[in-house]
Amino acid sequence: MASAAEQLASNLNFSTFAKAEDLKKRLWFTLGALLVYRLGTYIPLPGLNPDAFAQAFQGQAGGILGLFNMFSGGAVERMAIFALGIMPYISASIIVQLMTSVVPALEQLKKEGEQGRKVINQYTRYGTVLLGAMQAYGIAVGLESGSGLVNDPGWFFRISTVISLLGGTMFLMWLGEQITSRGIGNGISLIIFAGIVAALPGALAGTLELGRTGALSTPLILAIIVMVVAVIALIVFVERAQRRLLIQYPKRQVGNRMFQGDTSHLPLKLNTSGVIPAIFASSLLLLPATLAGFANAATLPGWATAIVGALAHGQPLYMFFYGAMIAFFAFFYTAIVFNPKDTADNLKKHGGFIPGIRPGERTAEYIDYVLTRITVIGAIYLIFVCILPEILISQTGVPFYLGGTSLLIVVSVTLDTVAQIQGHLIAQQYEGLIKKSKLRGGKRGR
Repeated sequence: MASAAEQLASNLNFSTFAKAEDLKKRLWFTLGALLVYRLGTYIPLPGLNPDAFAQAFQGQAGGILGLFNMFSGGAVERMAIFALGIMPYISASIIVQLMTSVVPALEQLKKEGEQGRKVINQYTRYGTVLLGAMQAYGIAVGLESGSGLVNDPGWFFRISTVISLLGGTMFLMWLGEQITSRGIGNGISLIIFAGIVAALPGALAGTLELGRTGALSTPLILAIIVMVVAVIALIVFVERAQRRLLIQYPKRQVGNRMFQGDTSHLPLKLNTSGVIPAIFASSLLLLPATLAGFANAATLPGWATAIVGALAHGQPLYMFFYGAMIAFFAFFYTAIVFNPKDTADNLKKHGGFIPGIRPGERTAEYIDYVLTRITVIGAIYLIFVCILPEILISQTGVPFYLGGTSLLIVVSVTLDTVAQIQGHLIAQQYEGLIKKSKLRGGKRGR
């Protein structure tokens, strides 16, 4: 079966794509939805002074606002209706996933199949509304505290800001679900992808401008380009890497017929946690600098100023905690999304076993043993990919969009989308082969 799929994949060409009408409709729908998202990042909040906010944002661009601005496609910098982006939905999804491993009722729902997933998705939407409303209200109060940022402060501005920002987040959540069901790829990931890619040309132009003014030397710019290409190649290699565990199924008899045993593989990704560890670590480490930026520097105690300075970009303490938190979240999130005991139970239920390993508890221990060791490699890879660009950003002033987190998201989403497009093309070609075989069979019957 695998060889047949590989043969179909090798036969894919432009003519196959030209015949895939359903795939072309999905691609056009995805592009149209992303265009709507990009237009929404330019619609400003009502009652805001755009010029005053742009000046205030420049002083906070290096903090957590810079990270959120990257994920929202520049909407935070313009304080548009999509300024919250899709981050409340991602946060709510992660919280619900964490709760499914702690709350027995949610864990049972997770095992109930499609109906249970619908209920969990509904809880995620409720969590998105709650988190989005809290964050939107916090943004409204923060804007009012700034000098000259709001034309008419008061409850009307707060309510309109909460409605606008929360409505923008809920619309993006709905848009992401539509892309997933009617388009190509994971809609939520593609929305984040589109925001980062839209800012990459500006980041590249800013880097070249630094070279033109003499702030960056030509050899250094070439070294940065080589580093970016090398990091992209490393991400592609590791994201496609798998540790395959051999699974065997014994012979079985159905009626008077004896079926031979079959073999399969259990694929374990080298980086099971994806980009989540990098996002979490960046958000938590940038939080102190952002809070200090909103406060008056003269009122901060000496110890707080020292901590903020030590946790600044490029500082050794920042790099140490960044790497340590990436490693922690890599193991933590992997433990949440992959349960070796459930996998071992499913294998035992269907008669599968790993050669040389007793089914049941021993199989779960072996899978956990392998998963722990490949997660070590995945964590080291994430630390390297995220730390190396951070050093260059802090030392050379290269724009934030060329960092490891953004490259990791862009490359991962691109690989996933290309794989889904290829899957649609294989399905299209496979359906064509079935139709041809049926026509031939019909002709022979005549």
